[in-house]
Amino acid sequence: MFERMKEDIAVVFEQDPAATSMLEVVLTYSGLHAIWSHRIAHALYKKRLFFLARIISQISRFFTGIEIHPGAKIGRRFFIDHGMGVVIGETCEIGEDCTIYQGVTLGGTGKEKGKRHPTLADNVLVATGAKVLGSITIGENSKVGAGSVVLKDVPINSTVVGIPGVVVIQNGVKLKRNLNHQDLPDPFADRCKKMENEIKVLQEEIERLTKVEEMKEYGNSNF
Repeated sequence: MFERMKEDIAVVFEQDPAATSMLEVVLTYSGLHAIWSHRIAHALYKKRLFFLARIISQISRFFTGIEIHPGAKIGRRFFIDHGMGVVIGETCEIGEDCTIYQGVTLGGTGKEKGKRHPTLADNVLVATGAKVLGSITIGENSKVGAGSVVLKDVPINSTVVGIPGVVVIQNGVKLKRNLNHQDLPDPFADRCKKMENEIKVLQEEIERLTKVEEMKEYGNSNF
């Protein structure tokens, strides 16, 4: 148990340049507290002590702002940066060396039974405010951009952004324009732009037809 705790602390120093001392990390990092609390709750959950497990998870939520269902399966070296507003559902499975940021939701899409939450393979990063919903899999070494909504499986070694999320980089090959933080591809905005262009064409056609009708009426009135 203590080896795992030391490993968790080491991950914080690897991932967060703001970490300055072990005492600071142990006492002030809510993501670390949430993970440690989850280990206890998950152990109770596996022993079918569901109520006690939920009590521990809710106490952890109150103090950390991070809600992890006791049933979620979380691998080693999991890092939650800041963490406020993070929600991880009951049937989530998270591999090793994964990182998620504040406001991330790993949730379901309805009231279906069985596996209804996402699976994150090893070395996945989910950025601030992203929503990964449903029984889908985010492949190894993949990244989900900030604010994205992912509803479909993501292949390995991919970067997905937008609402709904689309793959823009796969195996190091850019499938869309350059992925800069200030210029992220936005499929929703692109679709709106396309609709605006179509509406403009329709308006021009209506104006043309209206002029034709006016000319016909003017001609008939002169006749």
